[in-house]
Amino acid sequence: MVRLLAKLFIREKDSDPPERVRSAYGVLSGCFGIFLNLILFTFKLIFGLLAHAVSLQTDAFNNLGDAGSSVISLFGFRIASKKPDRDHPYGHGRFEYLAGTFVSIAIILMGWSLLRNALEIVVRGGEPAYASHFWPSVCVMSISILVKLYMFYYNRALAKRFESPAMKAVAFDSLSDTVATFTVLASALITHFFSLPDWVRPDAWSGILVALFILYTGVKSIRETTAPLLGKRPDPAFVEAIEQATLSFEGIGGVHDVIVHDYGPGRVFVSLHAEVPATADICDVHEVIDNAERYLSEQFHCSATIHMDPIITDDPQTAKLCEQAAAIVSDIDASLSIHDFRVTSGPQVKTMLFDVAVPYSFKGSDNDLAERIEMAIAEAIPGFSAAVTIDRVEAACKGGHV
Repeated sequence: MVRLLAKLFIREKDSDPPERVRSAYGVLSGCFGIFLNLILFTFKLIFGLLAHAVSLQTDAFNNLGDAGSSVISLFGFRIASKKPDRDHPYGHGRFEYLAGTFVSIAIILMGWSLLRNALEIVVRGGEPAYASHFWPSVCVMSISILVKLYMFYYNRALAKRFESPAMKAVAFDSLSDTVATFTVLASALITHFFSLPDWVRPDAWSGILVALFILYTGVKSIRETTAPLLGKRPDPAFVEAIEQATLSFEGIGGVHDVIVHDYGPGRVFVSLHAEVPATADICDVHEVIDNAERYLSEQFHCSATIHMDPIITDDPQTAKLCEQAAAIVSDIDASLSIHDFRVTSGPQVKTMLFDVAVPYSFKGSDNDLAERIEMAIAEAIPGFSAAVTIDRVEAACKGGHV
């Protein structure tokens, strides 16, 4: 159905920018979700009232909340697709993350409200559920399960295609709705086919389970959608791909200090340091760096900036000192590596200056580690001191470059 609607309403072309296609599918998905959820809300509420089924009424208002969430997502996609302007030079892409957060908050509020209503029925009691209109209610719930499963699969597919947290939040909300409606259906079948005491009230208890599941989904979703706003770590596979692509250019011997700034889908900025021979022609090296930046920008759909770090590669003494320093650091902990190695000469003592890549998993303070390395260098290599800069990273890369 979504593919058919996409063919009718989205004139997708190869020349279209990714942001436009993303926005178009986001709007289509939002409108379609609003339409389906309003239909499900209407029929569930009608038969929930007729059958005096609090769990079905709870599920109905859950669908109404989903319709409202789709409105928020739709609004978010429209704002996020706006082009950069004077006040927002990096675009409005992060508003999509905000939209996903609003959806999550709406889910939590709805779940809390439904939980209170179900608890009141358990405590105060009410009319027997499904004394009438049982089979029509079962049909509505069965159709709802199929519809929500379909909504889950197509929203998940769109979320994967466009790497959209908002679509992912809507997809898993649809999955939670499927489980919730199945729980309501199970309670209806138990109520109808088994003679149970009045105090058991499977309908009310299933309403509580549905509300708790909705709350769990909302909390999980809000954690995922706020992570990009708080500045979550980049995907290690993405960072590694950036590193390997940069190292593929002749003349670049090492890569480190890769930083990824995420300003929303399609608006990623990458900066990194590339080690190049200090004796190479500056114009030739600059051309290599330009080509690497252009390649990264096109290949990974980002804005790439590369800083050149000149490294002495043809001095045997410097190379030997670098190997000694790397071995000393590795002896302290095998997960450590060094980069940006250089030597300065003083009147009495020569100083080795370098950065140490330290994984976040490494225990201990940066200052203590730096002092330990500097003391080890002074003891192992007479006539030399060390000035160490600690560089916390995701993990040390192969070859001693990060």
